[in-house]
Amino acid sequence: MKVAVVGTGYVGLVVGACLAETGNDVVCADVSEAKIAQLKRNQIPIYEPGLEPLVVRNQAEGRLRFTTEVGAAVEAAEVIFIAVGTPPGEDGSADLQHVLDVAHTIGRHLTGPKVIITKSTVPVGTAAKVRDAIAQHTSQRFHVCSNPEFLKEGAAVEDFMKPDRVVIGVDSDDAARILAELYAPFVRTGNPLMFMDIASAELTKYAANAMLATRISFMNQVAELCERVGADVTLVRKGIGSDRRIGSAFLFPGPGYGGSCFPKDVKALIKTAGDHGVSFEVLHAVEAVNARQKRRLLEKLGRLLGPDLATSTVAVWGLAFKAETDDMRESPAIELISGLLDAGATVHAHDPAAIGQAKGLFGDRICYFEHQYDALQGADALVIVTEWLQFRNPDFARIKSLLRRPVIVDGRNLYDAAKMRALGFTYTCIGRVPA
Repeated sequence: MKVAVVGTGYVGLVVGACLAETGNDVVCADVSEAKIAQLKRNQIPIYEPGLEPLVVRNQAEGRLRFTTEVGAAVEAAEVIFIAVGTPPGEDGSADLQHVLDVAHTIGRHLTGPKVIITKSTVPVGTAAKVRDAIAQHTSQRFHVCSNPEFLKEGAAVEDFMKPDRVVIGVDSDDAARILAELYAPFVRTGNPLMFMDIASAELTKYAANAMLATRISFMNQVAELCERVGADVTLVRKGIGSDRRIGSAFLFPGPGYGGSCFPKDVKALIKTAGDHGVSFEVLHAVEAVNARQKRRLLEKLGRLLGPDLATSTVAVWGLAFKAETDDMRESPAIELISGLLDAGATVHAHDPAAIGQAKGLFGDRICYFEHQYDALQGADALVIVTEWLQFRNPDFARIKSLLRRPVIVDGRNLYDAAKMRALGFTYTCIGRVPA
């Protein structure tokens, strides 16, 4: 099938590469000449495990091409994915400017019947706006569908190739038939291909992310209560996660959620609900809890170091909002580092993938280290923000020898508290040891 993907950001690039891998003829189009030139050289602008081999292989075999000629890509395609960004506006709503700009371009270059799919995360009602924008420029027959993405950063290729489900909002049997054929290779093992009305598909994406964000904030509040009453959040998590009605996913306490999806999508769902007369009190609380949680690592560190915080050097392991990505958007590390700098502390930062992103945010105000142990030299404390695998079983004797003071604030509950105390560390984490 001939496919055009407009937008070569995180979603568009994964979609294009994975569809090419299953034999489709895919053109990824973007107005950024620099980005397209980079992709043609097989240089991937994002850190995503497994993506580079797909791009390299499918470009070499001729199934995947990159272009700045968006109109030409539209003209040649049978199926067109819109995968451009929808950044949050000041009021929390999704900014649809880029989506509608692409829709107008599609309308000007529609040469025959096409299926147009909004892959970008968009609020309810966007498909109708896309349809109207296209129709302003053409009398050709076309279908507009909604196909929200459920890709986890750090596992996006796996998620696309082996999805839990594929959700597609359609308004015609013809569009459903074409998309069923396109997605058939990805649902061969029986995971559902779910067709529904367009409004339901558009809402499903926001509702899913808001539910996951709610679980995270709920568990962070449980963790805070555990610290107050002397309970162990790890045991509480196991106790409630074994209930089949609840399950164990997204019940790990931590420093708060971040990234490109949860913060933006929670805000957008609140705004959409408000526009339709629904006050989403639960999600207002989720946001408030998350904002407070991002301050807890700094508060814990302040209690341990006291007035010395202002003259301390603090090592930070982990800058990305989660492991296996370089994405620092809304990362808890930003709140922590900003607070440390405001307090007068010196920051030594390490992350396996996100140092480049951090330099764009903090410049020369902090010190960057390519190796995790180098960041510890002369530091008064270590704070763990991101759960990279290499942080899970480190050389504790080496850590202790490098730190000036054996202080660890573990924002991911990676270590056993009793063991850390036995090794001579002053150790605190989330929901297990009173700070």
